Amino acid sequence: MGFIQSNVFRKYFLPGIILQSVVIAGGYGTGRELVEFFLNYGALGGLLGTVVSMLVWAAVCAATFEFARVFKVYDYRSLFQKLLGRGWVLFEICYLVLMAIVLGVIAAAAGSILNEIFGLHFYFGVIGLLIGVGLLVFNGSRAIAKFLSYWSFVLYGVYAVFLIILFSKFGSNISANLAAGKIETGFALNGFKYAWYNLGCVPALLFSLTTLENRRESVISGIMAAVITIAPAVLLLLGLISHYPEVTTATVPTNFVLTQIGSKALLMVFQITLFGTLIETGAGFINAVVGRIESVYKERGKELPKAVNLGTTLGLLIMGVIIAQFGLVGLIAKGYGTITWGFFLFYTLPIVTIGLYKISKHSGRGKTV
Repeated sequence: MGFIQSNVFRKYFLPGIILQSVVIAGGYGTGRELVEFFLNYGALGGLLGTVVSMLVWAAVCAATFEFARVFKVYDYRSLFQKLLGRGWVLFEICYLVLMAIVLGVIAAAAGSILNEIFGLHFYFGVIGLLIGVGLLVFNGSRAIAKFLSYWSFVLYGVYAVFLIILFSKFGSNISANLAAGKIETGFALNGFKYAWYNLGCVPALLFSLTTLENRRESVISGIMAAVITIAPAVLLLLGLISHYPEVTTATVPTNFVLTQIGSKALLMVFQITLFGTLIETGAGFINAVVGRIESVYKERGKELPKAVNLGTTLGLLIMGVIIAQFGLVGLIAKGYGTITWGFFLFYTLPIVTIGLYKISKHSGRGKTV
């Protein structure tokens, strides 16, 4: 896989792969979010909603990537201090709340997946998640990038097989539901909301932007990140459309559709693949926090002690496990809704206004772009 080591891959594909890897497990992997934010607004309305999300991601990622390149800020503390000044802490609050919710979600999901597939106790899955995330974060950003890159190829392969089987069995259902052209009011707003709160995952990829050398590369990489992140969601949404509208009432829509296919092997492979994405998501979120702490040490001319890295990782994972015990489904739903507006106010809006102004001002001083 020489391509993965190439500059082209690292500039144009790696940031998007990391973003997609972090978004999917904390987000649309179970299909529940795709139903809530997209499919509830009709089969065609749902697909149009994903287009809205992709366009928002493309614009914000392009602006963020260029801001990070111009000002050489590759952790969220440094980036948002440069963007918001003392107000940067408002973003951090939103990020930490989102991380707490997501870690709780993936801890619960990890326990459930191994329990459903192999009949193992809930905590076997949780412990497996702890070990996987811990090893990745402790080995640093390079190990995370490598794992996320290879696992994404596995993910796309499984999703492709999933969709091929669905089209072969239920292709007429998908075509009929799309041809009906059902579009419910609100699909665009929910496309925006979905994009806004998932932008909270961007700090996980900032470390991968150091290879960008000019504005053209930043913009292309930002657009590619949006496409790479939304592609699996569109594939899965098409799968859910095969059983629309019945699938909208399923607790775990993905499992509902897999059950309709009737292949235990595919169900097992899909769930194992999803387990891998849970590790990706946890590692991405926690590594961003480690990078933020590391930036403080660098300012003081010191290296981040391994004990601090390990302690931070374990502490955050344990917090996620504790949150998972409460089963706060309602709180999670309300939390996502509240955080949506937080990321809009303290990230999306500032980066496309203040951020672009500061980039322009910096360029106007004769700095290289």
